Amino acid sequence: MQIGILIFDGAEEMDFVGPLEVLAAACEGRDSRVMLIGPSLAPVSCEKGMRVLPDIAIADIPALDVLLVPGGSGARMALDQPDIVAWVQKVSAGCQWVTSVCTGSFLLVGAGVVNGRRVTTHHRFTDALEALGKAEVLRGARFVADGNLVSAAGVSSGIEMCLWLVERLFGAAVSADVADYIAYDIPPRGSEITR
Repeated sequence: MQIGILIFDGAEEMDFVGPLEVLAAACEGRDSRVMLIGPSLAPVSCEKGMRVLPDIAIADIPALDVLLVPGGSGARMALDQPDIVAWVQKVSAGCQWVTSVCTGSFLLVGAGVVNGRRVTTHHRFTDALEALGKAEVLRGARFVADGNLVSAAGVSSGIEMCLWLVERLFGAAVSADVADYIAYDIPPRGSEITR
């Protein structure tokens, strides 16, 4: 199983770091791997200033089983980068699952991957995504699955979406084990603080 997370300048850190944690934990001990894929091997400067080194460049990874596209201002700016848009379009065609977190859905729409299917995005950007006229935008959803296309509303919902995806890829027991490992529980255990 080849799982790729596309990163680019302006990618929102938590949109890919949370899913990376979930997916990497699920892949541990299996014939699967998670890769950070960049436009090149140059460091990527993320939305909040984190600098990340891609594992591989888009030109060197022609096929994936799973693609995850994070949001951030860079996802919308990437629409003006023909090499990224063309790669997303090409690689998505062969994926078992194509996913986005937050405004990563803009890049999927711009690459022609959505084609009128249902998606979601961060609640502050639903109007802008809907205005593109190429997707049925669902508001208020944590994440939306339409066939093999899965989009999450943002940050923490990206973790939730990936746990759902892990269940489909590796089974319910693996998803439950990963959720326990990362201490993710909805509703939260012990949410009240006592003194």
